[in-house]
Amino acid sequence: MLVKSWWMEYLLQHHYMTDDKTALNAVSTTLDAMENGGIYDQVGGGFARYSVDQIWKVPHFEKMLYDNGQLVSLYAEAYTATGNPLYKQVVVETLEFIERELTDKTGAFYSALDADSEGEEGKFYVWKKEELQQILDTDFDVFADYYSINNKGLWEHGNYILLRDKSIESVAKKNKSNVEEVESIIKNARKKLMKERDKRIRPGLDDKSLTSWNALMLSGYVDAYFAFQDQSYLDIAIKNARFITETQRRSDGGLNHSYKAGRSTINGYLEDYSFTIEALVKLYEATFDQHWIDEAHKLADYAIAHFHDEEKGLFYFTSDMDQALIARKKEISDNVIPASNSSMAKGLFYLGHYFDQSAYLEISETMLNNVAGSIEKYPSGYSNWMQLLLHHTHPFYEIAISGKDANQKRNEFQTHYFPNKLLIGSVMASELPLLKFKDVEGETMIYVCLDKMCKLPVKEVADAVRLME
Repeated sequence: MLVKSWWMEYLLQHHYMTDDKTALNAVSTTLDAMENGGIYDQVGGGFARYSVDQIWKVPHFEKMLYDNGQLVSLYAEAYTATGNPLYKQVVVETLEFIERELTDKTGAFYSALDADSEGEEGKFYVWKKEELQQILDTDFDVFADYYSINNKGLWEHGNYILLRDKSIESVAKKNKSNVEEVESIIKNARKKLMKERDKRIRPGLDDKSLTSWNALMLSGYVDAYFAFQDQSYLDIAIKNARFITETQRRSDGGLNHSYKAGRSTINGYLEDYSFTIEALVKLYEATFDQHWIDEAHKLADYAIAHFHDEEKGLFYFTSDMDQALIARKKEISDNVIPASNSSMAKGLFYLGHYFDQSAYLEISETMLNNVAGSIEKYPSGYSNWMQLLLHHTHPFYEIAISGKDANQKRNEFQTHYFPNKLLIGSVMASELPLLKFKDVEGETMIYVCLDKMCKLPVKEVADAVRLME
């Protein structure tokens, strides 16, 4: 059993725009079950590739960068939408895992950790009851109640997979304690287990860095920054963006797909361009540094020149510079990662708005129209397309912020969950179309616009939010 993050993101956006409580319940139920289950590393953070059962208990223990990048984005957005503190905990712990185990000194992210060590799947992550009793001593009973060291957590060969099915409050009540004391016991127990686990033989590391997967993780860091305003997340995102746009960029403007041991290789695929474009758009929204959308703009132009099928209105997965195959395929339906065409359509939609470039918007709309007939037949396979469709079927706001406090106002905006908007801003006069003639000396003004038609400017984020409700 695996989760399609972009399907959950669609349901979250659908709930926001329609107030469909069933959609929100589906998201909350799924995210709660995953973070409580064995698919989530309860000691070290991060998600395994998928669960082999219906209750998220037994994972395939391999940890993939692309899963964790997308799930960080999902949990960060869900936190912004709901305020659930456990979602923040998942993001924080998962990014600690990424920084600790899957980050290269160049700012690149590695691809994966193997499922097995010493020839046994999951050996690095599971525990014997006797081990836990010895390590945790008097804290074992509370830990065992919280992490299901019972028939539910028992796996095979006497090993237990840590998972939760009780709240802190219920564990505190059972052990005649209080919530703060139980939280302290659990926190200290996890530290002890982490220290002990570090002595084990580690799973193998796939230390190549793929541009597309790095872009998904880059997006995750930016979404975490949006949600929690932790500057370290933004710093890591910027470092990774530089890795992609400098180390992975060739002299002709194209991207390479893979990096390992100082060598950048393999001509990039469409997903390398589309995921990077979306990530750089997010990074622009987090910084208001025009450099990042300029870089995205260049990549979009390159992708159109080398991947676009003008006759069919979609993009090939491989470049016209690659060796000719029997047939160049197009990725249309979303799988464990979004289809590169759906991602490209979204990226062109955003860039079309930022640069007032009708050609981008026309290509994006044509792409969406080309798949519209398939959406109803298989919604979860087209949910990334459906996120774009929501931008067409509901008001899509362009929020322009101009003035000395533009960055502060931007950060304030990000504490609100508004999936149907883009942010653009500058602390000084700008030539970007949505910012032209919007600077007022000595003031910071917020303009809420629809289809380039702007309402009267306001000075406070709260007033701008009311204009969008």
